[in-house]
Amino acid sequence: MLSVLDIFRIGIGPSSSHTVGPMRIGAMFVRALAKRGVLERVARVAVELQGSLALTGVGHGTVDASVLGLAGYDPETTDPDDAGKALSDIDADKTLRLGGQHEIPFDIARDIDLAGHVIPALHPNGMKLTASDVSGAPLLVRTYYSTGGGFVASEAQLKRQNHEHSPKFIDHESNRLY
Repeated sequence: MLSVLDIFRIGIGPSSSHTVGPMRIGAMFVRALAKRGVLERVARVAVELQGSLALTGVGHGTVDASVLGLAGYDPETTDPDDAGKALSDIDADKTLRLGGQHEIPFDIARDIDLAGHVIPALHPNGMKLTASDVSGAPLLVRTYYSTGGGFVASEAQLKRQNHEHSPKFIDHESNRLY
């Protein structure tokens, strides 16, 4: 059951797919790092915005929303003035506090890749995040999708959903899907 608040999202930017979703994805990724017990080992996070997220990323606020999500901001409660100051500080200091807790070097121009040439097969709004340790070894790599209206899904969720709804075989005589 969806409520009106599920349909009409509160958040920064002109498009919930390009701001609310990426902000939530950033926060989900940080929670996944904490759950695995590796958050304090993270030395770098790289974000690859794919497809539509990359092609409209700057103009629609996707880059800013991604950074804010990693920093622990929530789309429903973020004050735009606070968000603007936080982004300015992150850009000036070249540091980011993951989830507001663990500080890492972070350069928006270096650590966010607008990979418009990557068109994801599962959904046009892809976001791949990679956390690495001090030696550059990956601690966690995840791909998520901003599926619209502020809703998000992991790569595993979309693959599972597509598999569950895909036909098992086609009867070519009757053209029925089974």
